[in-house]
Amino acid sequence: MDNFQFFAPTKILFGENQIEALPQELSQLGKTVLLAYGGGSIKKNGIYQTVKSLLEEHSFQVIELAGIEPNPRVETVRKGAKLCHEHQVEVILAVGGGSTIDCAKAIAAAYYYDGDPWEFTKDRSLIKKALPVATVLTMAATGSEMNAGAVITNLATNEKLGTGAACMKPKVSVLDPTYTYSVPRYQTAAGSADMLSHLIENYFSPTTSATLQDHLAEGIMKTVIEYCPKALKVPEDYEARANLMWSSSLALNGLTGSGKAGSWSCHPIEHELSAYYDITHGIGLAIITPRWMEYVLNDQTVDKFVQFATNVWGIPYNKNKFEVAKKGIQALYDCFVSWGIPMTLPEVGIDQSQLKLMSEQAIQHSQLNRTAYVRLEAKDVEAILMNCF
Repeated sequence: MDNFQFFAPTKILFGENQIEALPQELSQLGKTVLLAYGGGSIKKNGIYQTVKSLLEEHSFQVIELAGIEPNPRVETVRKGAKLCHEHQVEVILAVGGGSTIDCAKAIAAAYYYDGDPWEFTKDRSLIKKALPVATVLTMAATGSEMNAGAVITNLATNEKLGTGAACMKPKVSVLDPTYTYSVPRYQTAAGSADMLSHLIENYFSPTTSATLQDHLAEGIMKTVIEYCPKALKVPEDYEARANLMWSSSLALNGLTGSGKAGSWSCHPIEHELSAYYDITHGIGLAIITPRWMEYVLNDQTVDKFVQFATNVWGIPYNKNKFEVAKKGIQALYDCFVSWGIPMTLPEVGIDQSQLKLMSEQAIQHSQLNRTAYVRLEAKDVEAILMNCF
């Protein structure tokens, strides 16, 4: 296990009606609030009115930033930072899923930066300070409610890139599973696929001695695999929604990745799909991940895939390692299919016209050819994407 620092300072308010404690928590951070949210679903399900009423009852000054995109754009980050300056905002409250929270984090950092916030994606050291961020989570997926990362999109350059700093971690997050009851079936499946991908990215690492992290990841993966179908079948199953919501946070708060070397493989590839075609992130990951697994399965990696197959999927071990490994990969593929996820790129509107360019960009924007679990070049990425047709 490699040396590491683990810092997860977010205060979690988990459970039904925990929103009632939000005003007290916010009052310790500031009284002028930028209320950030997305396309309006929180108004349809009543969460917006609940939050707005609580803030008004406790005399908060509220400035709103609505319409944050599913793949949040740098233009929205700039707009949010401008609003914060104009109204002397003291705290940002993100109400929504990962995209809204990511955007809020980027705005929080941009507030203290004189340059353009897109520069954060090129050099994270530019982030020195951030406004405090609080969140009310409405979709379990990205884990952004408990980590330092943010991913934003620049349509002018067809780039979707990540950034992050410890100061961007939310100070407090409200996790009420009932707030995810209205999440559509498609988004529930996509969010669950995103959780599995976060765990898989950390699981398949060059570090072979982080046994505890692996077993934690296996347990969270099994939880997602168990409860996603239950949430799809009965959207108001509190137990299912609660387990998925907490899995989302634990999958990417550093718990399973600390002490492990290497960089991620599937996310950099998927980010290019989202940058060029604006698809749902979790769906892209579900399409790519089994194909990436098949491509990197070899004599050096087979033991890890056997571990994945036996510990996560319960596939019996036998002396034919490759047979066991392939069964594990197939089990993941079949799982996504059973959740109703489209498993080819044409099904989500992607043709072959940009494959070469996206493959080259994936290498340029990542560590795929330097520190990935199995190092990949542009030709390898293109081959993986071709296997998605």
